[in-house]
Amino acid sequence: MSPAVIVLLLSLLLGLQPITTDLYLPALPVLTAGFAAPMPQAQLTLTALLLAFGVSQLVWGPLSDRFGRRPILLIGLSAYVLAAIGSTLAPSMTALIVWRTVQGAAMGAAVMCARAIVRDLYNPVQGARVMSKGLSGLGVIAFLSAPVGGLLTEAFNWRFALLALAVFGAASLGMIVWRFEESLQRKNLAALQANTLLATWKSIARHPTFLAFSALSAASYGGLFTFLASSSFVFMNVLGLSKTHYGALMALNSLAYIGGTFLCRHWLPRFGVRRTLQWAGALSLGGGTMMAALSLAGLQNVWAIMLPQLLFVVGHGIHQPCGQSGAVGPFPHAAGAASALNGFLMMLAAFATGSWLGGHMNGTVLPLTLGVWFWSALIALSAWTLVQKYGEPK
Repeated sequence: MSPAVIVLLLSLLLGLQPITTDLYLPALPVLTAGFAAPMPQAQLTLTALLLAFGVSQLVWGPLSDRFGRRPILLIGLSAYVLAAIGSTLAPSMTALIVWRTVQGAAMGAAVMCARAIVRDLYNPVQGARVMSKGLSGLGVIAFLSAPVGGLLTEAFNWRFALLALAVFGAASLGMIVWRFEESLQRKNLAALQANTLLATWKSIARHPTFLAFSALSAASYGGLFTFLASSSFVFMNVLGLSKTHYGALMALNSLAYIGGTFLCRHWLPRFGVRRTLQWAGALSLGGGTMMAALSLAGLQNVWAIMLPQLLFVVGHGIHQPCGQSGAVGPFPHAAGAASALNGFLMMLAAFATGSWLGGHMNGTVLPLTLGVWFWSALIALSAWTLVQKYGEPK
């Protein structure tokens, strides 16, 4: 596979995650009202999806180490398309939650394999640069997702927004069938044996480099998910924006993320991993602190949230490629398992955040702003301590 094909495939596989969440966000208040569902139940359509996404990777990872990335991608993407169709036709909020849970489990195969493919083909430092290119592609997909979701919901209804996910999944599946060549050169025939699997999990979970980068990537995703899970309610229900205007703000958020991935590629060869993440930690903490301070001071409007959020998400665009590739770096022969555990920890942070938000959304901006502030502090703590001590990949 040429480098361009690899980046394109990574963009599609990694982009499955933001399109599954972001394109759906403008429709969330509408379908919540349409089903006459309480807000905690509506939040389950996101948190259950992400919990299934995280847990499923613990299964997909060892399977991909044993059988290769290609068969797992074919199975996972096929199941994703079927679940997207089921979500589109869901007759109730309960049915929608079930189908979204299946969709999350299927999505786990694609995103986990993308991270493992990077480790199959590149060393950790090269992998961070390649991952940043794939995540730039993810940013483009995220940039388009919320506006498209808002337009589809405004012009038709929320079911068309969910149907768009089936179309994207089918296109990604077609690209894998057409262009992807197996990246795992040596399959681990013992990957599914109980003793081997337990020993692998133990060695990964105890490795200080894995823990350092996983703490960073999980905290960074927790902050992003706080914004994603609450922003549609805050901007549309509290601050009165239309679906189209909300989609435009989400597109702006994605542009800042893309900028962060480009900045990552510029800083890595100049500063190295540790110093790059020091600067990125300052961006994250600066954005989160500014957002919280403005809201606590009573300045609660769109730009008092968005300007600090843009600073935060630039940092996120640096933390994610470094964190995801760094966590998998020490495990070239168990990249699937390491990728799976890293992904599980990120989704565990997201699930905890979504569960907390479901019970604390109170008609103000504070659950969003204070939540982002909390995660920004954990990001800076990880970047300035754990990563500095254990984080330089070899």
